[in-house]
Amino acid sequence: MVEPATVPKGTQPEGARTQEEASQKVREMFTRIAPRYDLLNHLLSAQMDRYWRARTAKELEPVLQRPDAVVLDLCCGTGDLAFALCRDSKARILGADFSHTMLTRARQKAISINGISPMVFLEADALCLPFANDSFDLVTSAFGFRNLANYEEGLKEILRVLKPAGAIAILEFAEPRPGVLGDVYRFYTRTLLPKIGGWISGDSAAYAYLPKSVARFFRPDEFVSLLEHVGYRQVRVNLMTLGSVALHLAIRP
Repeated sequence: MVEPATVPKGTQPEGARTQEEASQKVREMFTRIAPRYDLLNHLLSAQMDRYWRARTAKELEPVLQRPDAVVLDLCCGTGDLAFALCRDSKARILGADFSHTMLTRARQKAISINGISPMVFLEADALCLPFANDSFDLVTSAFGFRNLANYEEGLKEILRVLKPAGAIAILEFAEPRPGVLGDVYRFYTRTLLPKIGGWISGDSAAYAYLPKSVARFFRPDEFVSLLEHVGYRQVRVNLMTLGSVALHLAIRP
């Protein structure tokens, strides 16, 4: 069991001294990089980010095929996971993020992809969601959870808005274990990725933050323990792409 004092409390951007400052710095960072965010996601992952989201949607099909299901994609950014979930889905899907600029792009993409937006995108803080208890059958998050200023409080807030027997699915980067492939991954993410991302986006600090936030985040087994500590059950992990990405799945009792 992971005890709260032994794990990172939340993201820690450079210069942030409090939870509020960390949250503000993350919001400002995503506001700056929003114009090139999608391009760099696809480029820096060699298009693998599309596969990770599609595989997540496939895993969640039992919920997505229910006409009565309501789904929240949290830290939705420009909406890519929400769109992946929406394909062939019968559920109602909402997206939420605290970056107004990212949400603006999500709404624009929804119109261009579908002609008319099939879902609602709301501006909301993951640590203080504007939803009643027991609101959702599924809450998802792709590559955004590790940017929260308080991980345990984020999991508790998701637990609050989930219905009993509702599911959580968190897709996040993970550090591969030591070895040749892990060393290659770390060289790419810590050396090449910040340079490429900084050059294209014009924001070197944002893409230096990315590998640091991944290295500081939980290993999959640690995150499983934290989910169980908060109160989730039936926790499991699906590793992808040599262990560099982890899909964490759990149920609210």
